[in-house]
Amino acid sequence: MTSFEEAETEETVTCLHLTFYHPGQDEKMMFRCLNFCRRDQVRADDTAKFGRDSSVCRYSLVDTRVSRIQFSLQFYRKLHTSEYGFEIKNLSKKTKLTVNQTELGYLNKIDLPWKCIICFGDYQILAEIQEGDAVDYFETHLHLAEAPILQEKCLPSLQPVPENGISPSFFLSQGKSPTEIDENDL
Repeated sequence: MTSFEEAETEETVTCLHLTFYHPGQDEKMMFRCLNFCRRDQVRADDTAKFGRDSSVCRYSLVDTRVSRIQFSLQFYRKLHTSEYGFEIKNLSKKTKLTVNQTELGYLNKIDLPWKCIICFGDYQILAEIQEGDAVDYFETHLHLAEAPILQEKCLPSLQPVPENGISPSFFLSQGKSPTEIDENDL
């Protein structure tokens, strides 16, 4: 047998990509303690904590408006499957955390979707899970966004469209108001 045939099977590692944004990041430099250059290995039994207390948090944000421990991410294996996931828990008593549109109060936790936006205060974090099969650890890879992750979009209000397909806004633009008629009169 060759050394290639005897080599260990290469494991793929679950990687959590986190892209950070804050509107004042250029002036306040709140991300200066985060390492954006390389992937970071985290043991599977460790909890990855984010907050301002660098003695407790693995990922420290330099901002007095951030809680000492803002939130945590716990890696776990889903019951009766070979899939892995992350659980996010809000550890801030003062600031609510939202994951996509789900609001988490203090000590609330949910499964982290494979792609989502985490928000608290003015912070926006895009989280994307890259699946792997390693059991003992996972990796984090931090990125810095140049522009806001969430964009305020002005969407037109969704009004029901009647079965005849003519929108009520059509009548308003014609200077007429809609009138109700019996379908038998058509």
